[in-house]
Amino acid sequence: MTTVSPVVADAHAAPRAKSRNLSLDRARTFLTLVVLLHHAVIPYTYFGHSDPKYFFGFDMVVLATDSFFMAMFFFLSGLFAWSGIARKGPRGYLAGRLLRLGLPFVICAFTVIPLAYYAISLRHHPEIGFAEYYWNMVTKGPWPSGPIWFLWVLFAFDLVACLLYRLSPNLLDPINRLSLHGRRRPAVFFAVMLAVTAAFYVPGLVHYGPSSWFEFGPFSVQHGRVMLYASYFFFGAGIGVANMDRGLLAADGRMARVSWDWMVLAIVPYCLLWGLIFIKREILGNPSPLPDWYEAIYAICFTVFSVAIMFLILAFFQRFKHSGTAMLLDPMQSDAYGMFLVHYPIALWLVYWLNDYGLHAIIKATIVFVLTVAFSWALTRALRQIPGASKVL
Repeated sequence: MTTVSPVVADAHAAPRAKSRNLSLDRARTFLTLVVLLHHAVIPYTYFGHSDPKYFFGFDMVVLATDSFFMAMFFFLSGLFAWSGIARKGPRGYLAGRLLRLGLPFVICAFTVIPLAYYAISLRHHPEIGFAEYYWNMVTKGPWPSGPIWFLWVLFAFDLVACLLYRLSPNLLDPINRLSLHGRRRPAVFFAVMLAVTAAFYVPGLVHYGPSSWFEFGPFSVQHGRVMLYASYFFFGAGIGVANMDRGLLAADGRMARVSWDWMVLAIVPYCLLWGLIFIKREILGNPSPLPDWYEAIYAICFTVFSVAIMFLILAFFQRFKHSGTAMLLDPMQSDAYGMFLVHYPIALWLVYWLNDYGLHAIIKATIVFVLTVAFSWALTRALRQIPGASKVL
């Protein structure tokens, strides 16, 4: 006779349709607001200095947000991928993802993105009308994707997940067992995830550098980060194979009780990133390309911060899961995806409108952020009233 340990049996349990997880919903909505904040403040930073006004504090915000928010989006999306494929089958799952990701990508590429980037074009070429600009973008390029690059890359990961599921439904069981173990010892899961993501990200950044992008029409993705995003997605998918509520993200798990540890693990590499930026600017003289040793150290600090801040955010929302209603996050939850899709032109046109005003950068960014949240939320609410739109948005 042979015996099967409870952990192994749990990993092979049949996936079931999952009820809403309040902590994950709040984390996802919070990340959406982080995206809107990122685009509201970046014109007033050293990194994206498109406005005469500047505030160093926004550089601190952008360095932090850019280091984790898109990777965490892939992680959260991956949580429901494997179980979704098991329930619907690969074809049914991909059909749903085409509706949810493919259709918005196409619509946004032809509407939202041209409207957004025309606001930038007007600053440099005010004589070009929108019709001419639109035609040149679509026929000649460049055709930037803005934030919607996330949609086609996520669909590509979903497609790979379906192929892997056909190969073996049990392929991600080791990650699931690690998640179940992480209920009591989250530091082990953290260490493994950190090692894997670093193994994928460090060589990519050293080889491609931070500014290299794959671009084909509206399809684009940062070369050095695509495998980092893939590792986050499949770690999430492994957690979601079965018994997600009994593993790393369990309500009574240890991860939420050590949130201060995650904060320290996030702050230390974040400070080191700023030290490296100082070395690049003041000692190395901003060389291009940067030395391989510099890119490797930067990538390691980046990876530690990225994983740690994700654990901190998950722990925070898990810890306060039953603390009542989040006044902004809960009402916004059903509209968060739509806000992500439509906010970009709103933010860029608000920046364009404020460009000639002599207001302080903090005042400008506050206006852009608050109005972007309000207008994108209202627009999403209106769009979701269209018959069938709620299935997409």
